[in-house]
This record gives sequence, structure tokens and C-alpha cells, in this order.
Amino acid sequence: MRAALALARRGLGSVAPNPAVGCVVVRDGAVVGRGWTQPGGRPHAETEALARAGDGARGAIAYVTLEPCSHHGRTPPCADALVAAGIARAVVATGDPDPRVSGAGLARLRAAGIAVDEGVLKDEADALNAGFFLRVREGRPLVTLKLATSLDGRIATPSGESRWITGEAARARAHLLRAEHDAILVGSGTVLADDPMLDIRLAGFEAARRLRVVVDGRSRLPATSRLAASARSHPVLLVTRPQADASELAACGVEIARTDGSPRAVLALLADRGITRLLVEGGGAVAAAFLRAGLVDRVVRFGAGKVLGGDGVPAVGPFGLARLADAPAYVLQAQETCGDDVLETWARAT
Repeated sequence: MRAALALARRGLGSVAPNPAVGCVVVRDGAVVGRGWTQPGGRPHAETEALARAGDGARGAIAYVTLEPCSHHGRTPPCADALVAAGIARAVVATGDPDPRVSGAGLARLRAAGIAVDEGVLKDEADALNAGFFLRVREGRPLVTLKLATSLDGRIATPSGESRWITGEAARARAHLLRAEHDAILVGSGTVLADDPMLDIRLAGFEAARRLRVVVDGRSRLPATSRLAASARSHPVLLVTRPQADASELAACGVEIARTDGSPRAVLALLADRGITRLLVEGGGAVAAAFLRAGLVDRVVRFGAGKVLGGDGVPAVGPFGLARLADAPAYVLQAQETCGDDVLETWARAT
């Protein structure tokens, strides 16, 4: 199952709105087939693994990270494929909350006489597809807030200089973080200050095209910005208010969506588009808005050994916290070094 989970991770950021699933087929103690959800969400992991296993699947054990689907969509049900392949036993990490599945996949396997074991490495599987589950259950994607700060929590000097607070290794790791999400979001202040590209600059990801989202209530995104200039080849979504004039940006190929600009409305809009994992990169006002709304599920902080002082630009803007007891709370999940910097991953306390 750990091998299946590792395979599933390969799909993060490229399979939405589908879940990222891994499957390993084992017969007589040897792996005869492996598969994971392919870009765009299909083929599914089980059909990929079964195709590689061929006749070796008959009488084998299938280790699957998520309950096999039981409904007809763009592909036939994976539960039926496992039955037809002659699998003798299925080991499933966690169930699928999608109402079209939700226990029906496991029931289909059992009805065909296949032995089913559930809950193996369930917590790991649930964490892997937390974004898919949130979209199904709450109508929003998983939100990861990425920060790159000095020791004293600053993201730029008083003049706005921010390149580079962290080192090259940390920046490469941040690009991998982008690759593991379906969309990357920034506010208009970040665009005006930094003119970012928000792409993935890693070997092997040259063709990756994650949705780039700008929340900009006054439609201030310049038509000459790198985002607008590349919108026809690499999608850009501008989320702005109903009355804002965005005609020039639309002419550049930028997609325009109109909401009240609240974090919850933005997330609902993205969920409707199939986004399951959103990376929020800034700036301070956007970070504060999502934190204040209680909609940040994970915080990933790259910390550099520099001190910028109290007049530097804070990573999170003000959000009117009156009592310490009301502060958003997070629990440290993981810590690693990236060159001279430290990467911390925090999950929202439950």
C-alpha cells in the first residue's frame, strides 16, 4: 500500500477534478502491475495496473489507495474491471465519499466473491486526497498557504525588495509545491509588485500548465504583465467584482470571473471548475483574508536565516485579532532543510 500511495502522489496537480489514486497488483508475492491516475484524470489507476498485469491479474491481490469507482463516467467502472480481471482480493486504503460511489464500489467487489480489506494506511490516503474530499463534501478545494519569510516573519524590505529571501534549493522546492496543486492564487498587490509568472520551472515539468488565479477586485492586472501576456498558452483566471472593467484583459485571453471577492466565494468558484488543491502564494492581504475566514488548511513556510526588522513587509496582513484564543492554530506536521533554509509544514488544528 505504501508503494500504491507513492504512485498516487504522481498525479497530484494534474488529475483534477478526479482523485489521485495508485494501484499495485501482486501475485505470488511479486508485483505484476502498477498504475496511477493519468493526467486529466484518466485512465484510472486500476485500469492502468491491470493492463500492465495482463493475465497475471487472475487470482492476484490489488492494493488500491481509494475505493474503486462503480459508476459509468468517461471510463467504465474500475470495480467492474477488477472483477473481470479475476482479482481474488482487494486491499483498499479508504472509501470514496462521492455519492456515485460511497460504498457501492466495495459492494460490487464483494458481490463478485472478491475478498475486501479496508482501512490499510487510511490516514495517509485521506491526507493524500484531502482536496478531492473537501470538494465533494464542502464544495471547496484544499487550501495551502505558502510563505517564504525571514526569521522575523517578513517577506520584503521596507522598499519592497524580496528577491531573494530564501535560497535556490528552497525556491526549487517551492516550484515542486506548485506542481502538486491544481491552481496557484495571488492578489493584485503581488502582481503589481513582482510581475510573477507563476509557472513551474523544474526539469520534467516544462509542459505543466497549472491554472493561475489573480484576485483583483479593481481589475488592476496590467495587460502588459507576464501573466496577461502568456494567458493564451497558459491559463489565467482573473477574479474581480461585477462592476470592474476587464475588457482589455479579456482581449489578451485572460478568463474573467466575477464574485464578491470573498475567500469563500473564490473557493466555490474554483471548486465549480474542478479545482481540488489550491496554492495561495500571497501577498499579505490575501493571506490574512483566507486565514481570517478559517479557510487555510495547511501552511507551508520556507524560513530563511535573515532578519529584516519591524519596518519590513509582513507575511500576513492585519485581520483584527483581539484575543489570542481566537488565533488560527496549526500543528507542525513535517520539517526539512532546503539548503540554508528550513521548510515547515503545518496542518490546521482540529
